[in-house]
Amino acid sequence: MPKAPFRLHRPRAVTAPVVVASPHSGRSYGWDFMSRTVLDSEWIRSSEDAYVDLLLERVPGLGVPLLAAEVPRAMLDLNRSPEELDPAVISDVPRGATNPRVSSGLGVIPRVVAQGRAIYHGKISRAEAQERIETLWQPYHAQLDALLSEAQAGFGRVLLIDCHSMPHEAIEGVGGAKGTPEIVLGDRFGASADAALVDEVEAIFTDLGFRVARNAPFAGAYTMQAYGKPARGRHAIQVEIDRALYMDEARVRPNARFESMRNLMTEAMSRICAAMGQAREVAAE
Repeated sequence: MPKAPFRLHRPRAVTAPVVVASPHSGRSYGWDFMSRTVLDSEWIRSSEDAYVDLLLERVPGLGVPLLAAEVPRAMLDLNRSPEELDPAVISDVPRGATNPRVSSGLGVIPRVVAQGRAIYHGKISRAEAQERIETLWQPYHAQLDALLSEAQAGFGRVLLIDCHSMPHEAIEGVGGAKGTPEIVLGDRFGASADAALVDEVEAIFTDLGFRVARNAPFAGAYTMQAYGKPARGRHAIQVEIDRALYMDEARVRPNARFESMRNLMTEAMSRICAAMGQAREVAAE
């Protein structure tokens, strides 16, 4: 397992009530995990939001923290509830009511990666699953909650931008006449963030030249549900980025447009931070 479940990059001073996170870009697989999987070093990465953390690495310079996973999604999914246990991959888990994510093999301990390819031959023990949750999932979410609480204490409200990437094939044809979306914003259909705030984030990405959609095909899962509490001053928006914009998906490598995309993501985060900071100044006045 990774020595630490995440990397936290703090700014010199927090200047906006924003926390940026990348929960699925971890790539510390390690010999022990790779010796357990039936997949090779390329296929195991197929469900990884590869290099999203690098697209966002300038965020601390904007005055907000960046929380980036070290644990790979294939080992543990930080965007799932610790109760989303899959009896098809974990021993001694009672078979019963499950949600569609778990049924499809995408519980907190995933059974499959992209295209339904099995990660293991057989099952892992319940004790091993619990150890991953206690040593990787719990510290990550304790840190995320602490960052949100710190920002909210200083500014009165806070916005979590939870960044992911989506396979290009998963969004082909989704936009219809409007064209395939390049950015999908998820707010659980209005439940995790104020509509005006989501409007503003959408306008920022649109102004930067992206085709933007909302909630289809990705509305957000555990993180949006757990941390998006607009009535309590906590807002959460999931940002899904088309992988084809910045990487060669087949080889899991950055492509020629990576640096341009990093510049655009930095500018988008800068504008979001400025908008949140301005909102605080208006409220103070």
